[in-house]
Amino acid sequence: MKKAIIAMSGGVDSSVAAYFMKDRGFDCIGATMKLYDNEDIGISSEKTCCSLSDIEDARAVCRRLGMPYYVFNFKDEFEEKVIDKFVKTYEAGATPNPCIDCNRYLKFEKLMQRMKELDYDYIVTGHYADIEEKDGRFYLKKGKDLSKDQSYVLYSLTQNQLSHTIFPLGKFSKSEIREIAEREGFLNARKHDSQDICFVPDGDYAKFIEEHFGKKYPDGDFVDINGNVLGKHSGIIRYTIGQRKGLGIAAGKPVYVCKKNIEKNQVVLGSNEDLLSDFLEAEDFNWIYEKPVDKIKCKAKTRYNMTEQPCEVWCDGERVFVKFDSPQRAVTSGQAVVLYDDEYVIGGGTIK
Repeated sequence: MKKAIIAMSGGVDSSVAAYFMKDRGFDCIGATMKLYDNEDIGISSEKTCCSLSDIEDARAVCRRLGMPYYVFNFKDEFEEKVIDKFVKTYEAGATPNPCIDCNRYLKFEKLMQRMKELDYDYIVTGHYADIEEKDGRFYLKKGKDLSKDQSYVLYSLTQNQLSHTIFPLGKFSKSEIREIAEREGFLNARKHDSQDICFVPDGDYAKFIEEHFGKKYPDGDFVDINGNVLGKHSGIIRYTIGQRKGLGIAAGKPVYVCKKNIEKNQVVLGSNEDLLSDFLEAEDFNWIYEKPVDKIKCKAKTRYNMTEQPCEVWCDGERVFVKFDSPQRAVTSGQAVVLYDDEYVIGGGTIK
């Protein structure tokens, strides 16, 4: 009998994933990754994943399904691989994507390492994505429910990881998953999805950075694209590319954050047109099955919730270049660019 570890957050998706695997006859255990203590991130509420209430919800589902349940303490790894990188990326003037790093370093590295130590065969998650095996290769595909598709945050998966991973929800819609959870009597069938970064549940990442690390970021100048001073900003980490709200600048017309100059501690403001670009370079790139030798035509997205756009892609050593057919708005350093061939993920990397 094949054995699987179900990565359980306490939410409805991972709970139904566990149900599917038990129904398929797998020998399963449920596992929640303990990534932090609420007091460590300055909150006392439990409205975030990995809180005590989430652990109890996951345990209750496992009990209902007759599965053993464990909590794995990965707090040190989460601090190093996700939170520290999150802060350093902001300090470098870029915008991090900690959910991608959590998947990469915790779910599909640390948890998969634990899977091997326990002599299990698969890691199972509640992601809305799919895996297809063909001719000895494994392909990452979009989920059926495109409004919930999570293939964007999974681009770092390797062939070995894909061969030991199952996404049971890939062929279902979110509404279908909730219906199954209600039918099976899961107490979290109507539980809301978490929307914010798990360790910054109130969305105030600058406050989190300052309180968690005891750092302060000095005021500096807002400048236009010609270097003219427009006003004062309240700390360079508080601003992201494309931001319009919360600037406190009366320019007589809409202005947006176009870039950040870390050396001069300046936030550069401009028009919406100043945010448009048709070219990017990416690093730390992962090709799902093979690196192309020549230029390829495909589609790419630079944000989780955008529609893929036509582009041309080529490589120079480890460097990857993407030229869009038409200019894209607010292409942001530190975010991910992910390449698609129809429903298949070709690969992805970090925008320089």
